[in-house]
Amino acid sequence: MNIETHACVISGKHQVSVKQQPLQWNGAGTLVRITRGGICGSDLHYYQHGKVGSYDVKMPMILGHEVVGYVVESDDPRLQPQQKVAINPAQPCGTCKYCQRQQENQCTAMRFFGSAMYTPHVDGGFTQYKIVTSSQCVPFPQECDDKVMVFAEPLAVCIHATHQAGELTGKRVFISGVGPIGCLIAAAAQVGGAAEVVCSDISARSLCMAKQMGATQVVNAASDDITHWMADKGYFDVAFEAAGHPASLQRCLDVVCAKGRLVQVGMGGSSDVPLMTLIAKEIALVGSFRFTHEFRTAVEWLARGIIDPLPLFSGEYHLQEIDAALQFAGDKTRAAKVQLTF
Repeated sequence: MNIETHACVISGKHQVSVKQQPLQWNGAGTLVRITRGGICGSDLHYYQHGKVGSYDVKMPMILGHEVVGYVVESDDPRLQPQQKVAINPAQPCGTCKYCQRQQENQCTAMRFFGSAMYTPHVDGGFTQYKIVTSSQCVPFPQECDDKVMVFAEPLAVCIHATHQAGELTGKRVFISGVGPIGCLIAAAAQVGGAAEVVCSDISARSLCMAKQMGATQVVNAASDDITHWMADKGYFDVAFEAAGHPASLQRCLDVVCAKGRLVQVGMGGSSDVPLMTLIAKEIALVGSFRFTHEFRTAVEWLARGIIDPLPLFSGEYHLQEIDAALQFAGDKTRAAKVQLTF
């Protein structure tokens, strides 16, 4: 089956366009009609800088990894036409030592939607039609709102982060940096049974969203006093750093208690870690990267209404308006999560 699809293609810094591309379906995998996608920070980095980290856009690449749609055809009998699916953007190799340990997020040959890590690049999901391996499709009920289900991928990131923190029941939790990821961590921590969830940011708008997403208290990182949480070697059992900024990391180290746990989620440049604080307070510092089985958990939570992500929804654009959508999504004074419709 020969199909024409319209896709949102990045070819360099501020160079994004909608291109018509041929797609050939030969019966292998699942052909999905994409209905909606969410713009992520990595999409913005490719648009604003022409790269993510050290991975430059060297050739045209389809953006996007937060997408949902419905099945057109599939080689999996469990995936019938018209079935709504969230698409897991991760395609691990399945054979490396990490895949064998069920640590697929550490796969040494991971192919992730919308990534310039490899040459040729891995195309993303901002396209009307996408062929994926059938295991990447996670069905959800027909009555569920696609606008909600698009949050499955970022929510999976946040559920994985809470798993990195360990048992949260009855724990006092601090989150520094509450963009969409920090806010979803707050929601996931509440589901995990945290007794307190305190969120810190310099944006009043972000703090307001954090309150809507489950924070029991919010503090302005630029103006509010947090010294009372620093007394007696800290107050919080667990801290999540979700801003990717050295000052934010220092704040977490200051307020987490001795023997506490600090989960690094935010991605930034290199940062000096105050080793004496880490050593003297015996803080367990762990990273958190993407997700494994948590993608299915995220789909289930959203489908069941365990978490409502819509306080983070800032607006939607048609795929033909991709340039305007990326510009709006990049304005953090107005936008949190922006979606594309296909």
